[in-house]
Amino acid sequence: MDQSTTLVAAFLGLVEGLTEFIPVSSTGHLLLAGHFLGFESAGKTFEVVIQLGAVLAILTVYAGRLWAVFSAAPYDPQARRFILSVLIAFLPAVVIGVLAHDFIKTVLFETPMLIAIMLILGGFVLLVVDRIAPEPRHEDAMAFPLLMALKIGFIQCLAMIPGTSRSGATIVGALLLGASKRSAAEFSFFLSMPTMAGAFAYDLYQNRDVLDASAMGEIAVGFAMAFVSAVLVVRWLLGYVSKHGYALFGYWRIVVGVIAVIGLSI
Repeated sequence: MDQSTTLVAAFLGLVEGLTEFIPVSSTGHLLLAGHFLGFESAGKTFEVVIQLGAVLAILTVYAGRLWAVFSAAPYDPQARRFILSVLIAFLPAVVIGVLAHDFIKTVLFETPMLIAIMLILGGFVLLVVDRIAPEPRHEDAMAFPLLMALKIGFIQCLAMIPGTSRSGATIVGALLLGASKRSAAEFSFFLSMPTMAGAFAYDLYQNRDVLDASAMGEIAVGFAMAFVSAVLVVRWLLGYVSKHGYALFGYWRIVVGVIAVIGLSI
């Protein structure tokens, strides 16, 4: 792996960590950046596998809280209910993700213009929902009703279209279902753990024949950058959205999407 490839992998890892947990589509940003930088990974595995760095960032930030929940699960119904709510929300992504995996990776991931358009459309959706979301009825992400969690899980599947944003879909869904801005982001954090870990494991299995030593070097660099930058974002995000909402991210999506459309049209 030469120096230029190392720098590109580090840059893409930074992009992944900075964008994974905010509703701007980390995958969309990665694929567009890779397209304009001329970066290619076998089976788009780099883009998926470095997300594990962001998963570990969430686990690091929430380690104490997660340990308390799982330790209490044998005797605390509320802890068991929270774990079940995350698993229920995760289930639709398992079924639809496995069934549509080849189409997603070979068609949707290979269409930069679609990604740019979804960034723009998602930006407008985020701006509208940030303004019209109903009065919050659910303030605690660890106490969402099970049916609400299942609905959020189905809405998350929209993010299989690159440029939509996994966190964006789950946050918008949660807001429309009565979650507060903070709890919507936090439930998105919790749901990201099984969703991203599952995507990582399945994609690694599907592309096991095309991975090589040089690809693992790129992945390691991107992984490390994604982990560090994601830790910083997670620690900052909840406080920001509690005070300011999601409008900034809507405008960001629109600007990036328009620039991408222009760049792809030239």
